Amino acid sequence: MKKIDFKKEYKQYYLPKNKPEIIKIPSMNFLAIRGAGDPNEPDGMYAQAISKLYAILYTIKMKGKHLEGYYEYVVPPLEGFWWMDGLKGVDYNHKEKFRWISVIRLPDFVSKTDVEWAISLATETKKNDYSAVMNDFLKEQGYEPDFEPRMHHEIYISDPRKTEADKLKTVIRHPVKLTTLK
Repeated sequence: MKKIDFKKEYKQYYLPKNKPEIIKIPSMNFLAIRGAGDPNEPDGMYAQAISKLYAILYTIKMKGKHLEGYYEYVVPPLEGFWWMDGLKGVDYNHKEKFRWISVIRLPDFVSKTDVEWAISLATETKKNDYSAVMNDFLKEQGYEPDFEPRMHHEIYISDPRKTEADKLKTVIRHPVKLTTLK
């Protein structure tokens, strides 16, 4: 079976013609997150929310192959709904007043239970997996983390703007020191 690309498969919804037209959008499932604030603020609520949204979505994509009805797919595009309370339209001089809901379409095989599973797995993985695996490895090798005064270091081999997420390559430079034996 070929990989489904929603933008190509459903061009009428994602790649409209150059002139306005009326289209009827069928019922679809989306993963959504809502919040408020300036979307351009580095490390702001919007950036954090989008990061969470993609973490959950990629958990479904990469670890969900056991889900009933699973098929390979390209992650659909991010969509956004924007408004400002008490205002018709928006005031671009006050982006901090934005309210938003950001969504990404889910493939039809994804159920509410699957989303709950992915949320718990994505949250747990982010908090625990990397640290636990790395710390176990270091201990086996006679080392321990050493972040004082050094920092966690990553080398991005792939350009995330041009590379599919499942093909990204990153080197982790984890500062360590030999464990003191007592």
